[in-house]
Amino acid sequence: METRLSKRLEAVASFVPKGARLVDVGSDHAYLPLFLVEKGRIEYAIAGEVVQGPYLSALKNVQEAQQGEKIAVRMANGLAAFTLSDKMDTLTIAGMGGRLIADILEAGKDKLVGIQRLILQPNNREDDVRSWLMSNGFQLVAESILEESGKRYEILVAEHGQMELSAQELRFGPFLQADRSPVFIQKWERELGKLVHALEQVPLDRQADRAAILQKIKDIKEVLHVS
Repeated sequence: METRLSKRLEAVASFVPKGARLVDVGSDHAYLPLFLVEKGRIEYAIAGEVVQGPYLSALKNVQEAQQGEKIAVRMANGLAAFTLSDKMDTLTIAGMGGRLIADILEAGKDKLVGIQRLILQPNNREDDVRSWLMSNGFQLVAESILEESGKRYEILVAEHGQMELSAQELRFGPFLQADRSPVFIQKWERELGKLVHALEQVPLDRQADRAAILQKIKDIKEVLHVS
């Protein structure tokens, strides 16, 4: 049976280079590696999962699809799912918080020497991921934003190299900010609305709190080109 992906994972898959040796951290049901192997897009994959239930589910799915030669399912924490001898070149981490993704990369950064491309899809705190990349010798080569089931997801694609991002670029994303897609506009209009509401709840005597919110409002308005 052919593996079908959510719109979010399909977008992640679109950035995986043809012929890649892929490590998918937090692979859950191994849907992403299965989809890419079935499409003949990748040479080999390791599906890493730290939780017993999803690990067993991934193992079952790979066995049922008879893809055991092309996909190894390993129970491991973060980048411990692979070794340098596996000669992997592409890494995906999707569907986790941005802080957790940054922590996973930091804990296993000695493993990233042979990884040519990182494809990261944080569910929040995207600035934490961009900040980690900038501090650890990676540069963004692409960004994407999409909406699925009422939620907005950002995908960050990075390769080895140096970049310097401003505070604004860390928050909004250099490519996303330049592109200003309808989904990007929607995301930040919604965030703006939340901040305006939050400001109304803060007493006038709490000047520091109000100033911090007002600065965030100003930053979003600049990016959205609204006054």
